[in-house]
Amino acid sequence: MTQNVQIGKTEVFSTPLGLGTNAVGGHNLFPNLNDDIGKEIVRTALNSGITLLDTAFAYGMGRSEELIGEVLKEFDRSKIVIATKAAHDPAKGGAFNNTPEFLTRSVNEALERLQTDYIDIFYIHFPDETTPKNEAIAALQKLKELGKIRAIGVSNFSLAQIKEANQEGNIDIVEDEYSLIHREAENELLPYLKEQQISFVPYFPLASGLLTGKYESDVTFPPEDLRSKKPDFQGERFKAVIDKVSQLKLIAADYNASVAEIVLAWYIKNPFVAVVIPGAKKPEQVINNVKALDVHLTQEDYQRINKLF
Repeated sequence: MTQNVQIGKTEVFSTPLGLGTNAVGGHNLFPNLNDDIGKEIVRTALNSGITLLDTAFAYGMGRSEELIGEVLKEFDRSKIVIATKAAHDPAKGGAFNNTPEFLTRSVNEALERLQTDYIDIFYIHFPDETTPKNEAIAALQKLKELGKIRAIGVSNFSLAQIKEANQEGNIDIVEDEYSLIHREAENELLPYLKEQQISFVPYFPLASGLLTGKYESDVTFPPEDLRSKKPDFQGERFKAVIDKVSQLKLIAADYNASVAEIVLAWYIKNPFVAVVIPGAKKPEQVINNVKALDVHLTQEDYQRINKLF
């Protein structure tokens, strides 16, 4: 097993591979989800040695947190790292809210749904347009001093917003889009975070399945499928990505691993990335993802993959 990583400068430590839980109770995001399967996904992750569970109020409007809270009771809470997020305000029709009052209430309500007395990592899920970001973080800092949260995070913030929020140096972790095919963050964001000792968690690390090797270039998606709207899944861009992924199959064969395991191992070796959090819709996918912890890429192969994309 790979050694645990420290979140920012906090006392929170996590496995370098976590579980993204938007398909656990995220009925508003995916059709036909089954809550019992969702709970089994969480159980499988914890039984496989994963310690970090990444959830959010927006996944099922609290349902994901409730299901995780039910499973938590079966395990030693002190060994589990719970990350959750809030910004969608039901009182404002789901509009983003970062006010100190809203964030404080969100933390307290999440604690109830999760049936726990502290949250390891709490993120502001999206920036709103009006709240000064340093005031939003100051509210979370108070909750941290009260022991209700252990690490402060932001998600989907621009670099300027992160800097505004981090005026007192209180941000511990940032979660944002980053993958082998979306690398804009390498230009300015990731160097700033590294310099400030802020941990980074990429979301969509497998690019909605595009980086798993399961698609061929002639596949099409029906209009109701979210993927049919994504530029990554269209035309020449889609074909180009599929072509590169097929070259990853050769590297995967050398390691006796799947393409997804190789891609996840690339993030685990990436000096900018603290924890990678692939999601799963089935317990078997969790078991497959965990195998990535046993894939130790050579520096040469890490660079080969780097150059390929």
